Amino acid sequence: MRALLVEDEPEMARAIVARLGRSGFIADYVGALEEARAALQCHHYGLALLDRRLPDGDGLELLPDLKRLQPGIRVLVLTAYETVSDRICGLDAGADDYLAKPFDLDEMMARIRACLRRPGAEAPPPVVLGKLSFDLASHQVSIDGKPMVLHRRELALLEALMRNSGRIVLRNQLQDEVYGFDDDVQGNALNILVSRLRKRLHDLGAQVEIHAARGIGYMIARAPQA
Repeated sequence: MRALLVEDEPEMARAIVARLGRSGFIADYVGALEEARAALQCHHYGLALLDRRLPDGDGLELLPDLKRLQPGIRVLVLTAYETVSDRICGLDAGADDYLAKPFDLDEMMARIRACLRRPGAEAPPPVVLGKLSFDLASHQVSIDGKPMVLHRRELALLEALMRNSGRIVLRNQLQDEVYGFDDDVQGNALNILVSRLRKRLHDLGAQVEIHAARGIGYMIARAPQA
């Protein structure tokens, strides 16, 4: 799952991004509301973590944009505002949970897991192709009913392809979906990742194929029946 962190303290942001990465998230970090709004126009996020005291306003101002542009997104507010009235304000504004600073990163992850377990108001149906099923709400993948475990970048790549099954997804779009803002991406990294995912799907009998449009992008489609 891709996560958006809006936090203006660089040291704390780096620690949160690292912890999210160890838990399988691709995390984008921005330090202001306007940067966050720009990110929302470019990427699909399943999770947002918002600081409130930002250089250009209160993080709660972003909640209407989050809910409008990213239906089903879960929002955890991380802030030094810790009074009961502050927490009530954040939750009433649409946040799923509220965590006061300073906090333990393990508790943060536990609260994130709890938020993600809650059913969304507009949960999309799973995308099914061949024997492959991708649940867009829970980010669970199965082949012929059996769970498939993927590394976070493989999962992000497969999600981008499955959301656009039968259509070519441009290379730069895939790179934006698979890699975070601060990742150092080598020239052939995407090709290697696609090859690895293609082999895994074939070996597990998913009955799908990932086709390359040379120099343009990739497309996933159902494999032709013998």
